[in-house]
Amino acid sequence: MRIILITPAPPQSRAGNRATASRWASILRALGHTVEIAVTYTGQKADLMLALHAWRSAESIQQFSDAFPDHPLIVAITGTDAYRFIHSHPDTTLRSIHLADYLVGLHDLIGNTLPEDQRHKLFVIHQSAEPIGKREPYKRYFHVSVMGHLRDEKDPMRPAIAARELPPQSRIQVHHYGKPHTPEWADLARAEMRVNPRYVWHGEIAHHKIRQVYRRTHVLVLPSRMEGGANVISEAIVAGVPVIASDIEGSRGLLGEDYAGYYPVENEQALAKLLLKAEFDKAFYKKLEQACIAKRPLFTLENETRGWRDLLKRCK
Repeated sequence: MRIILITPAPPQSRAGNRATASRWASILRALGHTVEIAVTYTGQKADLMLALHAWRSAESIQQFSDAFPDHPLIVAITGTDAYRFIHSHPDTTLRSIHLADYLVGLHDLIGNTLPEDQRHKLFVIHQSAEPIGKREPYKRYFHVSVMGHLRDEKDPMRPAIAARELPPQSRIQVHHYGKPHTPEWADLARAEMRVNPRYVWHGEIAHHKIRQVYRRTHVLVLPSRMEGGANVISEAIVAGVPVIASDIEGSRGLLGEDYAGYYPVENEQALAKLLLKAEFDKAFYKKLEQACIAKRPLFTLENETRGWRDLLKRCK
C-alpha cells in the first residue's frame, strides 16, 4: 500500500511525535509498504492515511476522509489528545476519532479516555527501543536522568525541586536532557543550576548521546502531568534502567498498576523519598530493576512490527 503518514512535528524536530513517525515509517516500509511522511495533507494519492494526533492533525484527517472516503484512516491518539484536547477541544478531537476506521494507542489504559462507542477501533501498539549493550552506571555519584522537553505537560523541574532538600549523605545528581519549549523555560533551568548543585540541564542532545546516558544512569525519572505512552519508558526498560514516574495513567499503562516506583503528581517530597530509597535501599532498587526487565518483551521491534502487521491486515 501507499501510506501517507501525518505528524505535526517538522522534519528536523527531535520531538517525540517526529521520532515516532520516523520509526513507524521504517517499520511499515520493512513490511513492504511505501510511506510518505508529511506535516500536513496536500492532496496526495494514498491507499491509507496514518495520522499522529487527533487534534493537531484534524484538518489533514478531514481532508483525506473527504477525498478518499473508502480508504482506511488510522488515527494515533497522543497524550495531549487523550488528556487535554478531548476535553478542551472536544468537537475537533472527537471528529477525528469518529472519522478514523482504527485508532492506535501507545499504552494499555488509553482506551479509558475514549468514548465507549469508539473503543472497539482501538489497537494498542507499544513503542519499541533498541538495546544499548552492557550498562556501567557511574560509581562516584547516583545519576538520575530526566529525558524530556521543558514544557508544562512534563512538569520538568519537579526532580530538581525534589533534589534541593536531599540530605548531605546523598550522592544524587539530577541530569536533565531536553529542549526548552520557550526561552522562559531555558531561563528557569539555568536559574535552577545556579542555586542547586545537584541539578544539571544539558539542553537538547542527539539520540545517540541519549543512548550513552542510558548506559551510565542509575534511574530514569518521568515526572509528567500527562503522557500518551512515553517512549523514554520503552527505552529505559529495554536498557535495563529502573523508572520512577509520576502516578499517571500513561505510565501505569506501560509499567503496570502494581509497579512500586510511582509518586503522586507534582509531589516533590514523595519523589525525593523515592529517589533516596532507590539510592540507599538495594532491595528496592533491585525490585524496580527486575520489574522493568520483566516488561522488555513488550517493547521489542518484533512486537511493535507484529502490531502494525496485524492492524494493516484489517485495512486491506
